[in-house]
Amino acid sequence: MAQPRVVVIGTGLVARALADELTERGWTDVTVLGGGARPDTPGLVFRTGADRTLTEFAKYTAAKYSGLTFDGRWCFNPVGSLELATTPERLADLKRRHGWATSWGVRGFLRTPRACADLHPLLDETPVLGGFHVPGDGLLHAGNAAEAQARRAAARGAKFLDDDVVAIDRSGGRVTGVVTASGRLRADVVVSCDGAGALVGLAVPHVPRPHRYARTSPLAELAGHNDDHAQAGKPVLRHHDRALYFREHVDRLGVGALTLRDEDFDPAWDAAAALLPALRDAKPEIVGTVTLPGTPDGMPLLGEHPDLEGFWVAEAVRDEHSAGVARELARWLVDGQPTLAVHGCDLARFDRVSLRGKGFAEVHEIVHPLDPRDEPARTGPFFERQSALGAYFLPADGWARPQWYQANADLPTAPARAGWAARHWSPIGYAEALEARERVAMFDLTPVPRLAVTGPGALPFLQAMTTGDLAKPPGSVTRTLLLGEDGGVRGLLTVARLGGERFHVGAGSRLDFDWLRRHLPGDGTVQLHETTPGTCCVGVSGPLTHDALPELSTVESPAEETYVDDVPVVALRLSTVSWEVHATADLGRRLWDALRARGITAAGHQAYTSLRLEAGVPVPGVDVTTEHDPYEAGLGSLVRLDKGYFLGRDALAGRCDAGTGRRLTRLSVDGVVLGQEPVYVEGRAAGYVTSAADGIAYAWLPAEYSVPGTPVEIEYFGTRVPGRVV
Repeated sequence: MAQPRVVVIGTGLVARALADELTERGWTDVTVLGGGARPDTPGLVFRTGADRTLTEFAKYTAAKYSGLTFDGRWCFNPVGSLELATTPERLADLKRRHGWATSWGVRGFLRTPRACADLHPLLDETPVLGGFHVPGDGLLHAGNAAEAQARRAAARGAKFLDDDVVAIDRSGGRVTGVVTASGRLRADVVVSCDGAGALVGLAVPHVPRPHRYARTSPLAELAGHNDDHAQAGKPVLRHHDRALYFREHVDRLGVGALTLRDEDFDPAWDAAAALLPALRDAKPEIVGTVTLPGTPDGMPLLGEHPDLEGFWVAEAVRDEHSAGVARELARWLVDGQPTLAVHGCDLARFDRVSLRGKGFAEVHEIVHPLDPRDEPARTGPFFERQSALGAYFLPADGWARPQWYQANADLPTAPARAGWAARHWSPIGYAEALEARERVAMFDLTPVPRLAVTGPGALPFLQAMTTGDLAKPPGSVTRTLLLGEDGGVRGLLTVARLGGERFHVGAGSRLDFDWLRRHLPGDGTVQLHETTPGTCCVGVSGPLTHDALPELSTVESPAEETYVDDVPVVALRLSTVSWEVHATADLGRRLWDALRARGITAAGHQAYTSLRLEAGVPVPGVDVTTEHDPYEAGLGSLVRLDKGYFLGRDALAGRCDAGTGRRLTRLSVDGVVLGQEPVYVEGRAAGYVTSAADGIAYAWLPAEYSVPGTPVEIEYFGTRVPGRVV
């Protein structure tokens, strides 16, 4: 096969890192385009975060750049990092960060105020309650790292040109080349690392994060401690309580304040001087603006254009993730799929139509996955009814999703739990789960994506794309998996056959829709449409469901088009006590009112998670990812190897439940945990929690520790919570 011609567009570190990673894998026909100066950044590398994939990106970046030099100059200086707490709430947060570090294999330590001052002698320990120290973090010299990688890539055949791209050529739905001021370059693959999506109608949702950065006058306390080569020897400081960070520049300090307004910089400087007394007699000699890349959900953007084959994006990437992102994208391009789970970074997580045609302002207001601090952008037809019940909402992929309802506060409740989890956990949610276990409750499932797959080729298409056998009569409901070529779990679907050529598909995320769409046959025999915006869904669960909905008890098939009162619905039976009831959005309030009139309790997502965990239903992207196969995840029963070909089948050859080295394991827990916490067995960190509810959690553990009855401990905000494998 001929080697593909690759053009990488961008002036920054990611473009150079990608050229290095691609040429190392044998793709040497690489041209990097981009004029203008590369932006300077403070170069901070913090490897620990809530997201495991971002941590892996940063771990690889630090490891790779530690072994690189450019003309004898360093690319990464592992001075370490020290995050400080001056409030009890921040100290609790640092304890949780320490748990994340343990879960993801990063060596970190909780430090006393005295130990913090020993690590950074400029620090006044008086206001400090504690710190989180990660020795392997440090400083990245982006310019040196970029040039070192460019030199290596050039030695393998890559070319670097200072031309700006003015157009992207395309034909037949794929890229064919790029046009610069100097001429045209043929290309089979184009990768935008710097905003070229606008040239092909791709409105990439960027949220730049600018802030003020100052370099001080020389400090006597730093005189003679550093030289022009190393520049720094003390850990990078981060003071979240006042939105400040600090690093050394030989005998000066760099002070970053997460503000843009000049009137806010003076108070920030005063707060910095209160923490580091050496700043009291210093002046901010050079004050400028540093802009960090970002997106609405804080994750990078990776993936292929939804409508233009061969046009890829690697944007909104911070320097600390640059090498990790480049390696994963190179794997994706060369091998056909990434190795790490990149669902949280995938461009397809955003709404496809908005990415194709709208400006960012519209994308931001309507469809992006929101930061938990933001207000949800989408509301379903039940929103007013839920608000009247005192719903506590958190965002779910941009939707307002109730966690629990204040109106249920008089239900029997569990003891209140102390600690930071109060924002995400309530004893009301426990009571709502109890209502569903013992009686009947209803859940708003409207945010869960829904698809319609129709046409004469619908059945063969779904058979080839999923692990289950869907060749069943109309009225059947099948739980089935989407796999990658390597057998990794991409999605868990609920497929209802409503007719010979008509299927309803309950998906897990927009990524499932994108994956199916990219594999549609080109002969037009299959149509795929997302139906989420025009429909709504209520889950009804509990032993008294049939008493409350007697019309469903007479339904003969698991999937039936019927009525609740005068509301036409599609009813899907998922178990003997659990149904999904779907209706058009315009009839949503009437459906809600009809269900409430029958005495059914409205319950929130916290209760739903509890029931899901008890039923043993993992969520792809949360509990199981593309890094796991069905047998490790306990989903082997959804795989029908005897039905014939399906995507990923060959990769599962020889695998089985008994042969896995790790397992997704259910734990009973003496309390509440949130997820991402480390799990200890026999005193050693052995795995990590994926999702949890009151008294129950899922965790990845080595197979030898997944035996029922095995005692475990979960590190929760610095304390060990006992539990047991069930």
